[in-house]
Amino acid sequence: MPALKMPSMRIFRNYLTPQVFRTSKFFTTKHKMATAAELIPRVENHVKQYMSKFDASHDFAHIKRVVHRAHIIHDEIVADAAKKNQPVPQYDMTTITLSALLHDVGDRKYVDLKRENPKTVINTLLLGFGADSELAVKIQAICSAVSYFEEIKDLQVVRNLIDQYPELAIVQDADRIDSLGAIGVGRVFTYGGAKTRRSMLESIDIFDWKLLKLRPLMKTEPGRRMAQEATGRLEQFKKWWVEEVVIEDGYELRIT
Repeated sequence: MPALKMPSMRIFRNYLTPQVFRTSKFFTTKHKMATAAELIPRVENHVKQYMSKFDASHDFAHIKRVVHRAHIIHDEIVADAAKKNQPVPQYDMTTITLSALLHDVGDRKYVDLKRENPKTVINTLLLGFGADSELAVKIQAICSAVSYFEEIKDLQVVRNLIDQYPELAIVQDADRIDSLGAIGVGRVFTYGGAKTRRSMLESIDIFDWKLLKLRPLMKTEPGRRMAQEATGRLEQFKKWWVEEVVIEDGYELRIT
């Protein structure tokens, strides 16, 4: 009987989890580290599946917007520096792309703590897909610091981390822009309906205690420009909201 022909390694890498891939007989310690061209598609495929179980406020469409916006912010920073004859900042594009792809993996709003450790899940995933250990540590550190609520615990910690990993500033701004503007409005109500029992009025309160506080925390000049316009849209929506819900505070039951 002829020997069975094994599928190509590319097929296995698309479907095995990073942990299984790392420990399978198809992977050995002698296997070379993955190149960026190999690593990024593996991570993208994994994140696409990972985010498929989340609601639409934190789905893969959100990830794609953050990746796209992070690239725009990077390109504008470089273009602005060149236009002003200033030294062009050096960023690692692989780090930006991977961090934008992975920034919601292990998100505490969704993570199953019985299966994943938010502090190490990204590092483990990247090592499983063949990333260099230094890169894996770097991406884990960046993704762990993207969160607004993590930052406000200690602003200086994030400042120090940006000094070490400047790509964090770009990814953080890109993620926060997606909480503003029309998209931000949609995400607020989507999350409120999917994950909580809060009323629409309670969802609007998030504008004041989080969303309208994001603009001063933007780290890049392009991020600040984008946030200014998108925050204006939030403020306009809130104004319309107040005008339209005033009935809730004073209505009458007419008899005749």
